[in-house]
Amino acid sequence: MSIPTVAIVGRPNVGKSTIFNRLAGERISIVEDTPGVTRDRIYATGEWLGKNFALIDTGGIELSDAPFMTQIRAQAEIAMNEADVIVAVVDGETGVTDGDEAVAQILYKTDKPVILVVNKTDNPERRLEIYDFYSLGLGEPLPMSAVHGIGSGDVLDAIIAALPADSEEENPNLIRFSLIGRPNVGKSSLVNAMLGEERVIASPIAGTTRDAIDTRFTDADGQEFLMIDTAGLRKSGKIYESTEKYSVMRAMRAIDRSDIVLMVINAEEGIREYDMRIAGFAHEAGKGILLVVNKWDTLDKDNHTMAKFEEEIRTKFKFLDYAPIVYVSAMTKQRLSTLPDKIKEIHDYQNLRITTSVLNDVIQDAVATNPTPTDKGKRLKIFMAQQVAIKPPTFVVFVNEEELMHFSYLRFLENQIRKAFIYTGTPIHIIARKRK
Repeated sequence: MSIPTVAIVGRPNVGKSTIFNRLAGERISIVEDTPGVTRDRIYATGEWLGKNFALIDTGGIELSDAPFMTQIRAQAEIAMNEADVIVAVVDGETGVTDGDEAVAQILYKTDKPVILVVNKTDNPERRLEIYDFYSLGLGEPLPMSAVHGIGSGDVLDAIIAALPADSEEENPNLIRFSLIGRPNVGKSSLVNAMLGEERVIASPIAGTTRDAIDTRFTDADGQEFLMIDTAGLRKSGKIYESTEKYSVMRAMRAIDRSDIVLMVINAEEGIREYDMRIAGFAHEAGKGILLVVNKWDTLDKDNHTMAKFEEEIRTKFKFLDYAPIVYVSAMTKQRLSTLPDKIKEIHDYQNLRITTSVLNDVIQDAVATNPTPTDKGKRLKIFMAQQVAIKPPTFVVFVNEEELMHFSYLRFLENQIRKAFIYTGTPIHIIARKRK
């Protein structure tokens, strides 16, 4: 299910990134945080008072060599396109500035809720001065000190109150998938070719942004799919179109909304750092993954070309050894017909449940083959295992001491589970928990 998005905007040096870090770190439960996906932390997914939301720091989007006002306008425009709720940040020490008013002028044009946060209000004696910010016309100003955390709970409460209500439940058998990858790998061509191949488009539905349209279609077996569109990357004439960070942000939004991610690689260019970063995010998020090598028809091939390409993929995507690879051509429609079947196969494994008795038989056989490790004379004991979740399949292994479960032995257990139950295309999670 799609989760709502909160964007933090404001002129430079008001503390947007500090507020982002405070809100991301102070939440009761962090569902997913992705440092390192870009050079700045610009995206996190979390929960407050039982409500999940995505948080975007537009301050992390650098538009170098652009005029000052153009930066402000670009940040606000991104927020207007992407967010369900906008947090407008101002500086309580400097008071209202021309830059604040420029941001406000842009935010007037959106029909989305705006929460005005006055940062750097550490001194209680200066809190009365926050009311000067009523002049911006963005509603009641909320005082906050991002450095010390003062007021962060009130800001989060206001965010939750402004988020849209949960949407109605979808068809439980609906498979949501997206195509992600660098520009010019052929995502748009693949989308159009897949829809042309299926020829059964039920209806277009509104996406989460004004410029994106998600598409439903049904295959010959009656399976309903929702293809999550990333049309925003194709918008022309937008100042943020060429920035890699915006591309990463859009891809991460699509991953969040997907059950399965089709990681599209350009056969002509090979694998780049961007591919590995985005695939890593999908893996950590527990999404099903299918590696799609597009433009396969353009290569001069011999009997070893496919084997060499697969070796490169497996070397650079070591963490995706479970992900199947399909070599396709959007231009010639080579092997495109296999994509829906592969997606369904991954979906089936994502939802596979293993009975406790069968699972423990596999674990016992694994321990007999490779005894549990010891540390300082104390041996790890595995009492039982149980599957506790799907999408991704998640297992809890009850042990005598969690610290004795080394990463390498967890990896061994994962390999044994995969050997028994395959789990094509989906990560699996194993959690060691001390038996009470």
